[in-house]
Amino acid sequence: MEYNDKLARFRQGHLNPFNKTQEEERLPEDKEDLPNDCHLVSEHFETEFLCPERVMDLGVSENHFSRPVGLFLASDIPQLRQAIEECKQAILELPENSDKQKDAVVRLIHLRLKLQELKDPHEDEPNLRILLEHRFYKEKSKSVKQVCDKCSTIIWGLIQTWYTCTGCYYRCHSKCLNLITKSCVRSKVSHQAEYELTICPEAGLDSQDYRCAECRAPISLRAVPSEARQCDYTGQYYCSNCHWNDLAVIPARVIHNWDFEPRKVSRCSMRYLALMLNRPVLKLREINPLLFNYVEELVEIRKLRQDILIMKPYFITCKEAMEARLLLQLQERQHFVENDDMYSLQDLLDVSSGKLGCSLTEIHTTFAKHIKLDCERCQAKGFVCELCKEGDILFPFDSHTSVCQDCAAVFHRDCYYDNSTSCPRCTRMNLRKQIQEPEQQL
Repeated sequence: MEYNDKLARFRQGHLNPFNKTQEEERLPEDKEDLPNDCHLVSEHFETEFLCPERVMDLGVSENHFSRPVGLFLASDIPQLRQAIEECKQAILELPENSDKQKDAVVRLIHLRLKLQELKDPHEDEPNLRILLEHRFYKEKSKSVKQVCDKCSTIIWGLIQTWYTCTGCYYRCHSKCLNLITKSCVRSKVSHQAEYELTICPEAGLDSQDYRCAECRAPISLRAVPSEARQCDYTGQYYCSNCHWNDLAVIPARVIHNWDFEPRKVSRCSMRYLALMLNRPVLKLREINPLLFNYVEELVEIRKLRQDILIMKPYFITCKEAMEARLLLQLQERQHFVENDDMYSLQDLLDVSSGKLGCSLTEIHTTFAKHIKLDCERCQAKGFVCELCKEGDILFPFDSHTSVCQDCAAVFHRDCYYDNSTSCPRCTRMNLRKQIQEPEQQL
């Protein structure tokens, strides 16, 4: 019987949205002058459906033809802004944590995305833009995790066009391209690759006229109108848009104090230090020669590099070594096979962590094994100690040997320093030269 009663009440037509009363059909005409008519209609139907006589939920009590909160049909910016305000007001009026409030929040997000799309539409932007030595390429990624380096806001990849500089990896909206004032740091690295070797060379805000060192925006230490943030690398002050409190190891502190603690630097300094990280521009023997007296790891690295430079001529003249490409094991540190006194900041970081010592020792062992055991051609280029004429074949990179500075002959270290006479090979070469000179005169 209860089911029959409910069915009879349903058939009365009050719950059928297609059978509206004349009063309901006249409702929109009576309230055309109201700005928020969609909310009034929704409240009218909400009140009607919450009536005790209509407690039955059969899926037809919803008004499927009413306009949604937030004007989705808006086609210009003023209408969208009006719809956003209406949607925000509706969110405040709806019960907290209710399904209707959650739906209104979703609608608000869509409206704001639509408004942003109208402000920054997808246009036929060129794939390449060259500006202040930047080479900007249009990105195709739809990721929303990027932040514009110019305006410090999120790049919405789904609806916004954005560019990345292939040189310094500067990212920005297409609309921010013409606002960029800083040239590409890649050009500075290419033309003048050197570090600032003074620890935090501060000159004071007055020397900058109380303006950001990059964008020239007004700044002060009292954060009025904008907070002044100091870059530990340059010593200059920047605004919050140009200084994001990024952390980086400062080369000057490493060379003078052997201090690897990251410090706060500006965005421009961060990009410059990242590009300079693997460039061998630090000549420690000239900048701070005393560092080798206090850092034992540097002494070991210098000895290994000197040995590798001695091994290099063996590999260049060895066919098997060239085929095995042994020297390519140091391709990430090409300067190690060119000199023994230039270092990159990455080298010093690896020395501090112990990574460089382990990898270089392993490479040194591989090179020595090829010369002394695996290759007969390289073994034939060894030396025999002419002072004692005993022992195995000697090589100039062995730890127990000494090398004559004039003729490059190799001896046992003990034999070389115990012998008070001159080098036998030098004596023999001088005698031969004295014999050849009279013959040439004749």
